[in-house]
Amino acid sequence: MDLTIGAIDAFKANGTDAGGLPHKGVVSNIHDSMPSMVINSPDSTLGRHLARRLVQIGATDVFSVPGDFNLTLLDYLIAEPGLNLIGCCNELNAGYAADGYARSRGVGACVVTFTVGGLSILNAIAGAYSEDVPVICIVGGPNSNDYGTNRILHHTIGLPDFSQELRCFQTVTCFQAFVNNLEDAHELIDTAISTALKESKPVYISVSCNLPAIPHSTFSRDPVPFSPSPR
Repeated sequence: MDLTIGAIDAFKANGTDAGGLPHKGVVSNIHDSMPSMVINSPDSTLGRHLARRLVQIGATDVFSVPGDFNLTLLDYLIAEPGLNLIGCCNELNAGYAADGYARSRGVGACVVTFTVGGLSILNAIAGAYSEDVPVICIVGGPNSNDYGTNRILHHTIGLPDFSQELRCFQTVTCFQAFVNNLEDAHELIDTAISTALKESKPVYISVSCNLPAIPHSTFSRDPVPFSPSPR
């Protein structure tokens, strides 16, 4: 699949502020191609950024199964103009729906919840990997403040180690973006999407559940164009 992929903005800035929902609506090289001025606004959130990226690459239908770790992120996907969130009866169906969509449209996306959802969708992602299908698998992960606390959370296998899901995806995706802070979230998300398009393989993006609604200056910039050539 021939691809036209814009340069990725790797600008990093410090500082986070609490924010609300929008009113409506392997590592590759990173290049700074945008003006240096940024504006920290309530819409400059991780959730809005990821939603706009999906619209931008043509994944305008996203297949999902709600769970408490991904609910805030799903609110942003629902609110994004041009994005249609499709609820599925289980994660495996969501994964195969995204696979079929990618074969038809060039790239697909699915959103599930941590571990119980991630492990359920794994077989579909493995199939996409074996057949060179670019699927962006997004997982709502634990609160970033829970890492390193030795807590045992629901949706896990009863251990304080939250990395089991990530280890499973490492063998069936070409890039894994583990987003549990805002400083490098912009870079990780853009690199994951870029890599999926360039490699024509699935990627894994894990987003801590407390981050989608928080504004950050790096998300103020306009999306960089990514567009797979039509099949």
